[in-house]
Amino acid sequence: MIAYKGFNCGLVCRGYQFHMGLNVTEEANCVRNGFHCAHNPLDCLRYYSDMEKSIYCVVNAGGDIDEDATDSKISCTELTILKKLSRREFFLHALAYMHDHPKAQWAGCVEREIGVARLGYAVVRGKNPKARGCKGDILAIAKESKDTPDIEKVALAIVDGKRLKPDVWYDITLSRCGKPQPSLEWKDGL
Repeated sequence: MIAYKGFNCGLVCRGYQFHMGLNVTEEANCVRNGFHCAHNPLDCLRYYSDMEKSIYCVVNAGGDIDEDATDSKISCTELTILKKLSRREFFLHALAYMHDHPKAQWAGCVEREIGVARLGYAVVRGKNPKARGCKGDILAIAKESKDTPDIEKVALAIVDGKRLKPDVWYDITLSRCGKPQPSLEWKDGL
């Protein structure tokens, strides 16, 4: 099954040196052992939040598999590392996952309606989502349909200082928009 995994630099996780291709271990238990990965790419950020010091990959989880009820984390005995993802690719996969699984539990880093980038990214989802960030931050925005949680449109951009300016609010069309209204429970300084 296709999943996602975060690593420290050099494809190291909890002291284990992984390599591209197939990696095998004896047991898989989400709490105690096995090779861990997640269905939802954004769940990797729960364990590897620093994008500057982490590597994210698309993997194929196989062998014995144990699932966790905490998030979309799984443990497996066979983990094939298929491809290292750039930051942009990682968030494209995350937006695709949200689109394909609109009713799935949200990852902890997803903001409702408004989001200010932290740790190099903002992931915002809602009926009228808006995001802002500093130069170099990624803005990943998912617009839900009016009556359902289905995702009808996504946008992904990097605040480059040219097309997207730092500390400016952007909507799903990546157009500048005004400061979110207080009725959206926006808190300045987040």
